[in-house]
Parts: sequence; structure tokens; C-alpha cells
Amino acid sequence: MEQHKIKNRDDGELLANEYEHEPVPAFARRSVASVTTVWLGFPMIITCAMTGSMLVASMGFSKAFWAIITGNILLFLLVSVIGAVGARTGMNFALLASNVFGRRGYVAASGLLSLLILGWFAVQVGFTGNILHAAFGYNYFIISLIAGLFYLGITLIGIRGLHWIGVISVPTFIILGTWVAFDAVSRSNLADVWAYAGNENGVPMAFGVAITVVIGLFIDGATVSPDFNRWAKNSTHSSVAAFITFPIAHTYALLLGAVMTAALALPEADPFALDNMVGYILKYGAPWLLPLAIIFPFISFGSVCSHNLYMSAVNWSRIVGVKMRTAAVMLAVFGIAIAAGNVWSYFIPWLNLLGILVPPVGAIFAVHFYTVSRDPVPVDSWRLSAFAAWGVGSLAAYLIDHFAPQMSTSISSFCAAAIAYWIISHLVVAKQGAGREIVQNISN
Repeated sequence: MEQHKIKNRDDGELLANEYEHEPVPAFARRSVASVTTVWLGFPMIITCAMTGSMLVASMGFSKAFWAIITGNILLFLLVSVIGAVGARTGMNFALLASNVFGRRGYVAASGLLSLLILGWFAVQVGFTGNILHAAFGYNYFIISLIAGLFYLGITLIGIRGLHWIGVISVPTFIILGTWVAFDAVSRSNLADVWAYAGNENGVPMAFGVAITVVIGLFIDGATVSPDFNRWAKNSTHSSVAAFITFPIAHTYALLLGAVMTAALALPEADPFALDNMVGYILKYGAPWLLPLAIIFPFISFGSVCSHNLYMSAVNWSRIVGVKMRTAAVMLAVFGIAIAAGNVWSYFIPWLNLLGILVPPVGAIFAVHFYTVSRDPVPVDSWRLSAFAAWGVGSLAAYLIDHFAPQMSTSISSFCAAAIAYWIISHLVVAKQGAGREIVQNISN
């Protein structure tokens, strides 16, 4: 009865309990449809369509297509594995990281990933300002400020805010994006789209780098996926949400931009200016679509920005011991200030940095909860084996980036960290077992 009352009270409040410092209880869990809607608001955005355009312009359609498929399969596997731990325990990433990196060591992992995710918030606040500046000449700083405050407002509502912005943004993106892709193809044909070889004057992108770009779009969000999946009722619901999001929704979003760019075959396509969905609507759409071209970026970027800010705030609330909403306000101010400095222009180097630093953390999480300790258990202040594996993974990615840049830093760092952590953990367990045996022999 008491739980029923609590449930009713939480459902009736605008700012309900977000369970930043404890597992989400069973009565507060959300339906598979709700969790999926929250996730869909992440990839069904203009940014992904812009990235698809960039990939196609850099390497041609057929190569970009297979890079998109490969990267999304890998993202699905990662979110399915790590997200299931969040669904099973009800714990967010920071709580789980305490059991992987240590009671104090978790700050390094959770803090770094949260800052990188906040960087995504800043990048895409900047995208909002830049696209509307390019399209209508609006002041970049003022638009970025308005956008950042709007996205903060969505985040303050919490997980339900993410749900409802997804309900609005996802159908809008699907309808407009599908129309853009089909209308663009009607000006060409499917054979020409598949045969499109990319910009003749551009520098071709290696297949491995393209995979890193696809994975890099959501590697940080995928790694901290327990922040969303802790709301799922069980691991099956968690995996369903992951499957609908990455092999399907994210691929579709990337391909919308890819098809548009290949169909138009622009000699010098710039998706970060007007060679994107918004620019297409302005150029080829009916006059009555003009207001929608202004509103659409706020809706689309608002979805992903609120998701990023929510994840960052949940983790930092644990680190500094405040409520999620308090952390969100502080982080949003910082993120908007960064956006004012045109941080969006560092988009590609940003994705490469994520490919070096973030995948090892996901690898360590997966290996830990599936081979070392299935259930979260208290550990010392620092788990040095986890940090050692993180270092190995990032070092491997750094070396790949310098000596074999055609390969994927994301895959390299993930595999290196996973192998390193598995070996180190089993060596530690074997050493501890030998130590206990010696002690028992001495006692006997």
C-alpha cells in the first residue's frame, strides 16, 4: 500500500524522484515503450543525418553504408550488455562504477565520461546556433543561449522530460527526414545514389575511421547506458530498447543524411552549414514549411542535448553529493559558455578523442560484470586493475591513431582494454587464492 501511494505521488509530481543516489525501485520502473522512447530521442536527430552526409561525402555511399551498419551493430552489443546490468540492479553508471573502479576511483571514470557527455551538450547547442545563423542570419550567441536554456528546462523535468521530448522529436524527425530523402532521390535515382563516390576534391576517409565516427557519436552515451536502462523493468526490456535504437533508429538517421547528399551529389557538400535537412527544407520545401525550419532544430537538438545533460547531471550529482537538477543547472551554465566559443567546429577531432578514451571503460564494465563479479559488491577505494586496463586500452588506441590511422581506434581500445582487464583480474584472483592457501597451510 505504501509503495502504491509513493508511486501515485511520484507520477503526479512534475519534478519526481530521479533516484540519483540509490537504485530505482521496482514500483518506479517504466514500460519498455517508455524506455525505448527515451532512447529513440537520442539518435533520431539532425546531428546523425549530418554525420551520414559527411561520411558519404568523404568515402562514397556504399563504403559509408557498410561502416554505418558495422558501427551500429557494435553499439547495440555494447548497450545491450552494459544496459542490462543497469536494468538488473536499478543502478546508474556512477553507482556501478564505484564497484568497478573503487569507492573513490569511480570519480575518475564517472567524472571524465560525464564531462565528455557535457561536451556533446555544448557541441550540439552550438549546432543549433550555427544552423540557424547560416539559414537566417540569426545571432549565433543569442540562439545558442536560448537553446541551451530551453534544453536545460527539458532536463529539469527528468526522465519524463526525456520521454516527452522524444514523443515530439522522433516522429517529427522521421516525417521530415523521410520526405527529404525521398524527395532528393526523386531528383536522381537509386542507382546513382549507391554509385556515388563522394567529393572528388576531398580527402577519402578510411573504413576504420568511419566506424570510429559512427561509434563515437554515442560511445559515451552507450557506456553510461545504465543511467537510462535502470528505469527498465528487466534486462529483456533493456535489450529491446537497445535493439530498436541502434541497429534500426541510428542507422536510419545516418542513412537519411547519406541518401540526401548522394542524391544531390553536391561538389562541396557542407552538412554543418546548409547542406543538411534544414537547408533542404528551405531550398525545396513549400513556403509554409519555413516556420518548421526554425522550430525543427530546437526540437531535434533539444532531444539529444537534454539526454546528454541528464546523463552528465546524474553522474555529477553522485560525485558532488547534490540533486540531479542542481547539477544540471551548474553544468548547463558551463556547457552554454563552451558552446559560445564555436566548439562545434572541432566535431571530428572530438569523435576521435572519444574513440581513444571512452571504449576502454565500456570494455572494463562488460568484462567485470560478466566474468569477474556479476553482482555489485563493495571494493577498496581504488581498483588498480581497472585503471591499468583503461591505460592499456587508451594507449593502444593512441598508437593505432598515430601508426595505423586507417584502423578504428574505438574497436582497438575496446578490445585491448577487455583483454587486459580479463588477464589482470584473473591473475589477481589467482594470486589472492594462492595467498589464502598459504595462510591456511600455516594455520594448520
